[in-house]
Amino acid sequence: MAAALCCGLLDYKTEKFALTRNRRVGLLHRLLQLAVLGYLLGWVLVVRRGYQDTDAAPHVSVITKMKGVSVTWSKDASSRLWDAVDYASPPQGENVLFLVTNFIATAKQAQGTCPESPSVLDGMCTEDVDCPVGNPVVHGNGIKTGKCVMFNATHSTCEIYGWCPVENNTLPRKPLLAEAENFTLFIKNTVNFTKFNFSKGNALQTNDSTYFKSCTYDPFFNPSCPVFRIGDMVEAAGETFQDLALLGGSISIRIEWNCDLDQPTAWCQPQYSFILVDRRYNFRTASYYWDSQRRPYRSLMKLYGIRFDISVHGQAGKFGIIPAAVSFGTGIAFFGAVSAKYALFL
Repeated sequence: MAAALCCGLLDYKTEKFALTRNRRVGLLHRLLQLAVLGYLLGWVLVVRRGYQDTDAAPHVSVITKMKGVSVTWSKDASSRLWDAVDYASPPQGENVLFLVTNFIATAKQAQGTCPESPSVLDGMCTEDVDCPVGNPVVHGNGIKTGKCVMFNATHSTCEIYGWCPVENNTLPRKPLLAEAENFTLFIKNTVNFTKFNFSKGNALQTNDSTYFKSCTYDPFFNPSCPVFRIGDMVEAAGETFQDLALLGGSISIRIEWNCDLDQPTAWCQPQYSFILVDRRYNFRTASYYWDSQRRPYRSLMKLYGIRFDISVHGQAGKFGIIPAAVSFGTGIAFFGAVSAKYALFL
């Protein structure tokens, strides 16, 4: 046993190759090698840039500002001027911004008793017993007082204690801030790839103080202007402004940075995409005031509009010794393995 083991340790093995003179087999062999080589050079090294070290977690900063002015008219022919402080929330936003495009106003509400709205099912009644005292109206506007009263000539509802008169629910047929289609949104975005100590902004570096006041973003003719027309963003999301502005909606703005730091830094530019997330969006807000007798009042507003959610994603790559060595080493090993397997198959 020991002698056999010693002889085995001293054995020398070598591979035996057979030369096949067959043009078809030889051509197939070379084509296979070229395919493997093309995959390594074309996909791994050129497309995927396997020779680069990467940073896929940049630090980002986003600042937004809305610009534009609109006038709305109420039923009594009174007008109201809307500027960025009125229709944008918050006025100076960051990753989330809301633009008012339509609204329903209920003016001069005071705390007291009044009929519940007939649009609230739990507020409908035919007699007092249908309105138990102290019960809140489900999905309603106040607390039941125990009385069933006439809301109008055709509907009876429970009397409630709440803010009266109850909220108006008559929606305008067209968005009241239709001019918002031509408002502009300024998006200032900066990314910082800390791994490479590299930062870049989406705004054109210029000494012209009037540039951002006159330019509008265009992916082909003006890609370095971060001022976006609202109507263009809604259209890019696959919707028409008038339809979306009536009941509101939500749009996601995605900013994508894909930077090859082995190339000139001017080539590192963001790509923008706009996605419609939801077709309805609204919320309520109120402003409070007191009359000369110190009685509290409020003006209730149900605001419809477009919510913009801005997200920033990015990746930067730069030549690195270790990734390059791993990619080339893996490629050579794979190329050799494929050639050997093919020869063994023959």
